[in-house]
Parts: sequence; structure tokens; C-alpha cells
Amino acid sequence: MEEIRRLADRFDLIEPVGGGSMGTVWRARDENLERIVAIKELLLPHGQGEQKSDEAKNRALREARIAARLVHPHAITVFGVIDEQDRPWIIMEYLPSTSLADKLRDGPMEADDVIRLAIQLCSALAAAHRAGIVHRDIKPGNVLLGEDGTVKITDFGISRAMGDVQLTATGEISGTPAFLAPEVARGEDATFASDVFSLGATLYTALEGGTPYGTAENPIALLYRASSGEITPPVKSGILTPLLNRLLDVRPDSRPTMTETERELRALAAGEPTTLVAEEPPPKARKGMLIGVIAGFLVLAAIAAVVVVLAQGKDAPTDAAPPPSSPQQTATATSSESAAPPPSPSSEPPSTPPSTPSSSSAPPPAQTPGQALSAYYALLPGNLEAGFAGLSDNFKRVRGQNPAKYAGFWGQFQSVSVSNVSERGNTVSAKITYVRKGGGSESENATFTLVQQGGRYLIDSQG
Repeated sequence: MEEIRRLADRFDLIEPVGGGSMGTVWRARDENLERIVAIKELLLPHGQGEQKSDEAKNRALREARIAARLVHPHAITVFGVIDEQDRPWIIMEYLPSTSLADKLRDGPMEADDVIRLAIQLCSALAAAHRAGIVHRDIKPGNVLLGEDGTVKITDFGISRAMGDVQLTATGEISGTPAFLAPEVARGEDATFASDVFSLGATLYTALEGGTPYGTAENPIALLYRASSGEITPPVKSGILTPLLNRLLDVRPDSRPTMTETERELRALAAGEPTTLVAEEPPPKARKGMLIGVIAGFLVLAAIAAVVVVLAQGKDAPTDAAPPPSSPQQTATATSSESAAPPPSPSSEPPSTPPSTPSSSSAPPPAQTPGQALSAYYALLPGNLEAGFAGLSDNFKRVRGQNPAKYAGFWGQFQSVSVSNVSERGNTVSAKITYVRKGGGSESENATFTLVQQGGRYLIDSQG
């Protein structure tokens, strides 16, 4: 019998329980806490030099720490991450389970069973999105089905961190091609909306017995299909068909949010009227899709060139700069949460913003942090330049905020109001109510930290 290895003088590796291209998952024992845990041993890229290995390791450590902020009953909890034997090891919750991918080898599932599974997934992913965490690789292999019926999602951000991607001329594409959103297949950054598409592709596979893009002999052929967004229409999905069509919409800004999806699924489970229906793309959208397809073919043509270069043994780019850091906040949610998501200035922006404000204008002066917060929201959504200037540089950096994303977010709303403002030093709590252009309102209770710069208060963080 192979000798049990010990990590950090604390974790005894008992046996491998899973694995793949990114590494091996071990069942292990935490001697300090006397409990069983899962430990993912991540494999670093070989033959790419010490610098590339260090970059991959640092990305893995960063992504694991971001994922550790999410605590949810339907997400595998990340307890910690260690760097040992010159590679990352992620310490996670252990769930005796099988993956959805394994289950589907027995054939597709019934709609009612998929709805129950999807509700649990959506509750975790909605919480992740509220914490600013994009999963990037939702697929059946990352959905765990516990022996007690519990469903949990795992591997937040790890595929991107470890470069488990397809090469393009500009860097990396994260995720598994069969479940990629079209915009990600064309080389754009993964977003909340692309997670929604990948969830839809996962549910489609569970219902239809195959992926939306069909089958192909190699990942590059699947990338060509994914870049166009052209899917095989669902025929076995029953009452879930309208929702699937919305989740798999080629237009990111036409997909529902994860929380809206969860609400729809709960309505279906309860036999209540639903609100999301499939839309026929208008002529303008069709034109956009055609442009996207052409762009996709241009990008993916570069893939073939890179593959040829690799086949000839030459160096090719394998790394791209990581996306901006996620918000520094912790989300703790339960599976019963079905309220609308609390929009924030970095939440789920459409891919094509209506305008691009600059930061040249400043918000009106205010005497207290509470007054400054009220004055900030009084500017919106009409004066985006002044509103964007009301955010500190630190807020913009942490939230990955820029004028285009900011304009894209606020383009969804016709008005916003502030109530129940409460100050405590530079910390302000308030209820923010948003009214969407298409009708309906959403509210959130949020806490802000403001800082003084240049004689005025700026929003420095939001939780």
C-alpha cells in the first residue's frame, strides 16, 4: 500500500477520489480538527518555464482565496490553500458524492428532477455573483450530487487559474468548450451572464442527453460552434424549454440573472405562473449575431495557427492578464433565498453599454457621508459622468469598474432612490431601490464606506 503523505504537518492524504487535467482530488484527514476533507492537488503546466509555472501557481492561490469568501449550503466550501512541494493544494469540504457527469452516463433526467437540482445550483451561483465571483467553468463535472440528495457546485475559478483552456492569439479562453458562452468562446472575459449560459448548457445536457453545440471530434471544432452561439433547439425539455432558450440566448444582456433564473425555477416547481419567455431576436440582434459569428471565426482562425505553431514545437502565448479583482466581500446565503439580487455598480453589466462616461465631472459637495451617498444616487442614472466620479480609485480597482461597465449597468434602470440612511462615522447604511426600464423594482440594504478626497466624500467600498 502506498505510504500516506502528510501536508503542512496536518493533512494526511488517504486516497485519490477524483482527478482530471488540472490535478488529483484526495480524500484526506485534518488531524488538527479531526475531520475528513477533500484536497485538490493542482498540477502546474510542464515545459513552459519557471515563470509560467509561478504565474499559474499564483493565479491558483488567488482564485482559491476568492472562492473561500463564498459560504453557501450548495457550494463546496474552500477552507484554505497551501503551497507545498512547489505546487498549490486547495483544502475543501468533503462531500461523499457522484458528479452530474457520471450520473448522465445512465441517460438524461426528467424535467422535475432537473428543476430540483437547478434550484440548488442557482441559489449558490446567485450568492457567488452577489459576492462578485464568476465561476467560469460550470459544467456537469463540477456539479456534485451528494448521497443525501444535496447538490453542490465546486471548482470556482480554478479552471481559469490553472490555464485549463484553449489557446487563442490573444491569450486564454477559460472553461470547457461544450459549455462556453459564445462571447467567451470568442475570447471575451467571462462574466455573470456567461455563467448563466454555462448553467443553461449544463441543464440542457441533463435534459437532452447531449450538449447544446452537439458533438465534435476535437475542442477546436466545438469552439467554432460555440463562437457562433448556434445551438440545437431543445426537444425533450418540456416545461423548461422557454427558460433554457433564455439562458442560452446568444445576447448576454438578454439572459436572465442567476437570481431571476432561481425565481423562475421555484415557480415551475410550485406550478405557479412564470415570467421568462423565449424571445425572437430582433433584426438588430440578428445583425449583431452575424457580426459576432464573423468575429468568432476570425478569432478561432488564430487558434488553428497557434495549434500549427505548437505542432512545430515553437513557443505560443499561453497566458493572458487576469481580470480585475472581485469585490472584497463575503456572501453567506441559504438555498431558500429567492429575493431579487441587490444590484451594485459592478453587477452583471450588459456586454454593450449605451454610453461611455468619463470621470471629469464631480458629484456635488456634501457635508456628511450620508448626505454624500444620497447626493451620489440623486445623480443616477441621468448623470453618469458625475456618478462615476463619485467612486474612489480604490473602489474602481477592487470592483474592476470602468466607465463602459458603469454605463452598461445603469442603462438597465430608469430611476433609483435612497431611504433609511444611517451614519456611523464614515460608514453609511441605506436601502437602495432600483426601478428597471422594463418595469418592476428591486431593493437592497447595503453598507458603504466613504473616504474624503479633495474636500469631498467618495464611495470607497460597498457590502
